[in-house]
Amino acid sequence: MATESEQATLTVDELAARAGVTVRTVRFYGTRGLLPPPEIGPRRVGRYGPDHLSRLALIEELQRQGLTLAAIERYLRALPDGLSAHDLAVHRALVATWTPDQAAETTRAELERRAGRPLDEADLDRLAAMHVLERTGDGADTFRVDLGLLALGVRLLDVPVSADTILAARRTLLRHARSMAGELTALFHEEVWGPWSAGERDPEQVDAMRSLSASMRPMVVQALVTAFQRSLKQELRALYGTGDAADGGEDTDEGAGGGADVSP
Repeated sequence: MATESEQATLTVDELAARAGVTVRTVRFYGTRGLLPPPEIGPRRVGRYGPDHLSRLALIEELQRQGLTLAAIERYLRALPDGLSAHDLAVHRALVATWTPDQAAETTRAELERRAGRPLDEADLDRLAAMHVLERTGDGADTFRVDLGLLALGVRLLDVPVSADTILAARRTLLRHARSMAGELTALFHEEVWGPWSAGERDPEQVDAMRSLSASMRPMVVQALVTAFQRSLKQELRALYGTGDAADGGEDTDEGAGGGADVSP
């Protein structure tokens, strides 16, 4: 398997196009330390890889959340050293969990520019089946694209499994995600909201309860990500004899609520 260093094949122009930013922005982030320096290739040309692309996506998400540049710098400095593109993608997913869906109208040329590769009709059909994009009807080469899913969808195009398998996996994830969301919402309503709403309330208490509800969401997502990754490791160990031992023993439900385990 190629390492991330070996995958550092993008020029600064290609990186900017894939990330949807300007070259000037890439260079600015580099001078501020928000991006690691590129690898220097032949003819002293800087080359960028998946970790740079994932970091740009994380910066964009933090900006969308309203963080200032100084706050983003503090956030990135607090991250552990040596995070992979996968690790950064997990951080971005946690940051973006409660933002509205990001969809945009785009032409085929712009879509391919963001994807970083040509897309034939079979690719477009697979992306549509994964609900990454849909044709708008305004023209054969005009699409409505879920920008949050585009990078993942493009990566799945090269996965050596059938589209039916990918769609079956998606249905499984959605089914269990909805089930968990329903159960957790019911638990919150019965154990927290119900008893509180039965008493006397004032406007300040209402705002406090809403704030509590909002602040719990990221913690719940972190717990779910951690529990899923640990459970997946256990299943892989049981089936293939692979995967890292988790915390020196079997994982428990109580251990699933800690900090997000972002190891691949």
